[in-house]
Amino acid sequence: MNRLLGPLALATVLALTGCSAADASNAPTEAAVDSTKAASATPTPEPVKVPDLAGAWKQNNSASDDGWMAANISGGTVTANFVTDSGDTTSLFWVGTFTAPTDDTSPYTWTSTRDTAATDTALLASTDATKVFTYEDDEISFPVSIAGSTTIVRLSKE
Repeated sequence: MNRLLGPLALATVLALTGCSAADASNAPTEAAVDSTKAASATPTPEPVKVPDLAGAWKQNNSASDDGWMAANISGGTVTANFVTDSGDTTSLFWVGTFTAPTDDTSPYTWTSTRDTAATDTALLASTDATKVFTYEDDEISFPVSIAGSTTIVRLSKE
């Protein structure tokens, strides 16, 4: 009887092992599991957010309550004005080229070329051939020089 128990026990173990194994035809391959893990582990890149600088801008560092600078960017042009008398008087300071950013690089700087036809007859307009504008931290800044003094004007979008 002991001779029969050995082969019977082996047959039982094999039968139980065979029943507990998963169906190999439905099991994912190791390569498929690895590629799924790799695909889910790779983060989806954030879309690049190119800043839209078009629109109206107002000076945020003016030393006066009733005077400031304002700018407007439209198409390929940037126009900057002195605004006085609490907004009743506007004097042209700059009209020049604008080159829109193409990526989210910060700071974004462009060199604007003055429109001489638009500014030559304006009494308070800059006579500089070019002016450097910088966009950083939701602010546009540029230098303004009058009578030998230069200040950096900082504008926020309205």
